[in-house]
Amino acid sequence: YTEAWDADKTSIHVMPDTPTILLAKANAANVSHKLYIQAWEDAKKKGYDMRADAIPIRSAKASRDIASDYKYKETHEKEKGHYIGCRTAQEDPKLSWAARAMKLQNDRIYRKAYHDSKAQVHIPVDAMSVQAAKECQTLVSDVDYRHYLHQWTCLPDQNDVIHARKAYDLQSDNVYKSDLEWLRGIGWLTEGSVDVVKAKKAQELLNERLYRTRPDEMKFTSITDAPDVVQAKINALQLSDV
Repeated sequence: YTEAWDADKTSIHVMPDTPTILLAKANAANVSHKLYIQAWEDAKKKGYDMRADAIPIRSAKASRDIASDYKYKETHEKEKGHYIGCRTAQEDPKLSWAARAMKLQNDRIYRKAYHDSKAQVHIPVDAMSVQAAKECQTLVSDVDYRHYLHQWTCLPDQNDVIHARKAYDLQSDNVYKSDLEWLRGIGWLTEGSVDVVKAKKAQELLNERLYRTRPDEMKFTSITDAPDVVQAKINALQLSDV
């Protein structure tokens, strides 16, 4: 696959003054880090003499100190004289505004008027809201909702009382199930019932031992010269580390 390319590599020759080669060399010179820092390296080799008391060094230090002091005191110089003439904090507009904002944000002061006036509210007893609340309380009250019936006293031999007792006996659950009392305590074997037979059939269908036959229980003789056995032996020899 690479024989033709290897043969062409030894026979192809590109002239060094072609535009593509010249452009590549120019690009290499532009992106070269060594050429980029060549002037700096040459300057470092020549050496320099810079003393601590040189004029540029002293000028730079003085400029730095002046700029630092100016930036440090810039805010102070701008605010200087703004507070002159305020004898108290109440006369200062900024302090007054800050105190007002603090009072508005104070929850205790915000609710002070409500706490002072909540005990001084007087509601007349015949107000519409009070009457409506009473009506609603009457409607939802369990005591007013239930009115127990009057306990009548009847003679035990009255016809309606005897008829009511017979009706109660017919409707009573104890009387309804009294004919089954003779079955209480009698044992019953469930063997052969429909549910038991159905459960056994389901167990047989789900039994793994009856559904599958284990390979070690099957009697068979493997043929040593079968194609699949021979192929398996060849694969084992090819994959063997030994």
